[in-house]
Amino acid sequence: MDCQSHICVNNLNVFFGKEHILKNISLKIPDKKITAIIGPSGCGKTTLLKSFNRLIDSYDGVKVTGEILVDDENILHPNIEVTHIRKKMGLLLQNPYPLPMSIYDNVAYGPRIHGIKNKKKLDEIVEHYLKQTNLWIEVKDRLNAPASRLSVGQQQRLCLARGLAVEPEIILGDEPTSALDPISSKVIEEKFQELSDNYTIIIVTHILRQAKRLANYVIFLYLGELIEQGTAEEIFENPKEEMTKAYIQGKIS
Repeated sequence: MDCQSHICVNNLNVFFGKEHILKNISLKIPDKKITAIIGPSGCGKTTLLKSFNRLIDSYDGVKVTGEILVDDENILHPNIEVTHIRKKMGLLLQNPYPLPMSIYDNVAYGPRIHGIKNKKKLDEIVEHYLKQTNLWIEVKDRLNAPASRLSVGQQQRLCLARGLAVEPEIILGDEPTSALDPISSKVIEEKFQELSDNYTIIIVTHILRQAKRLANYVIFLYLGELIEQGTAEEIFENPKEEMTKAYIQGKIS
């Protein structure tokens, strides 16, 4: 595949033991857009997402072949520094997992790991990213309180702030609103739309309505195979593949 995109995947195969999870996936993900990965449960959506930051390395018996090019760098190369890759990518999971420390320390954690020790600079970073995730006003008077005391929706925004604080290029979301109430989900969706001016955002979602609301680009997977990719308008209004059409219409799942 001729790669002129921020992220390109070439002939990606992922095996867990003898099970072939992703099958010859080749695709491109546009820069500074929201890309939604859709498909039924068990089709490989989360495996694909976790390939982008090499989290699948943590699974026993995993075997990966092919290429994932991020800024023309193959992140699957055995000599690549994985922490360098993960710094480029913020990750939001289905359920928020704040670190067992204060609200302040959650956001400051990444910058500290990457060498920032100056208290004034850390204060500025914490305030900036809590404001960017619409959380500052809600927590500014209790920054030293445990993050676990926040509501689930607040915790998800805190996790987003923590991910942004290391200045990634890419935001990955694995069904990032599935555990949230409708109001908190709306806040996260609106924040993604704002952030897409400056970040490449890739989300896994099983909610087609959400993909229609948010996505500029869509990837449809089925049983580990890439069935179709294209702009949201192309996929939802005029899909080329009959299987895509059937999935969107709810005829297959």
